[in-house]
Amino acid sequence: MSWYKFAVEYVDARWSQLGGNSRKNIAKPLTATTIALLRTKPTQFAPAAVRTALREWAFNTNRRPNAPRDVVDILRWVERNSLPVSAWEDPEKVDQVLRSIDTLLDGKQAAAWSRKRNRRILYVVMKYAIRRRVLRANPLPKGKESTAVVKTTNAVDKRSLLHPEQAAAIFDWIRRRPRGGKRLHAFFATLYYCGPRPEEAVAMRVEDVILPAPDADDQWCELLIHTATPEVGKQWTDTGEIHEQRDLKGRAEGETRTVPGYPALTLILRQHIEDEQLQPGDLLFQGESGGILAGSVIRRAWRGARKAVLPPHVFESSTGRRVYDNRNTRLTKWLNDGIPPAQVAEWAGNSVTVLLAT
Repeated sequence: MSWYKFAVEYVDARWSQLGGNSRKNIAKPLTATTIALLRTKPTQFAPAAVRTALREWAFNTNRRPNAPRDVVDILRWVERNSLPVSAWEDPEKVDQVLRSIDTLLDGKQAAAWSRKRNRRILYVVMKYAIRRRVLRANPLPKGKESTAVVKTTNAVDKRSLLHPEQAAAIFDWIRRRPRGGKRLHAFFATLYYCGPRPEEAVAMRVEDVILPAPDADDQWCELLIHTATPEVGKQWTDTGEIHEQRDLKGRAEGETRTVPGYPALTLILRQHIEDEQLQPGDLLFQGESGGILAGSVIRRAWRGARKAVLPPHVFESSTGRRVYDNRNTRLTKWLNDGIPPAQVAEWAGNSVTVLLAT
């Protein structure tokens, strides 16, 4: 069996068991591996076209039957020129494949996390090959040899965390943003004060927010987190939607968690719900057309705010570079404030082990 044919078979066997992000992540190393296991370079096709044909069509079970003619021509050429799966028994070929999945298109080494993830994916592919009796043994390096080049750390870079004054300035700039500023301000404040993952925050409904009465002595609110809608791209979902709805990360089906919200967030969310005239079944944070708040809008607003507020040398640094740094800042602050790790882990939706390692 050719490697290409086997790789397609593997994708089809796993497709229904995987979420959109996992499907996309598998397609990337399989693309690099397949190109590395060609008998000859495809000189009659542009390299970018070959990569796209493999990543977006060959290793996408839903799209492959509808591939356009030019893509079909490329994939037929790849199938004819793909080495057999037995090529994995050649140590030089194995090294060649590992170099290809460890390297970016510009020749630079990929980030440690990417290299580790790609190798983990290939390891699962090899186990499948052994189970199918296509290979006799796993050809990938084992033990220290397999991890020496992909050492990673789970720990958050403390330089990426936001100082309260920095956060306040960024949020104020976002709030005064002419286009959707107040709506986005409420979204970012929720990340900063309660620490949900961005894909969890965009999935929240109005009824998931428990607000105290305006005249109550206790002005803490409570958020119910129960769903995540990560943005994976419509070509990787079964529904054709850009977002994919799923249960909470690392949790049992239907599991929920509640998180307390500071009085400052209570004021922001109460005003947000009033200004937007939201009803209980509505999404709490909506895009301009009323649908799910798009990741591109979120990232663009956050980057613009950082650039406008932070000094140039801070903007170029890792301080608050990612939207996710709001969550990391909150979890770190909870721990620094002396809240027991078990409680913080429960609010964050992590295990205590992962929380403390991060």
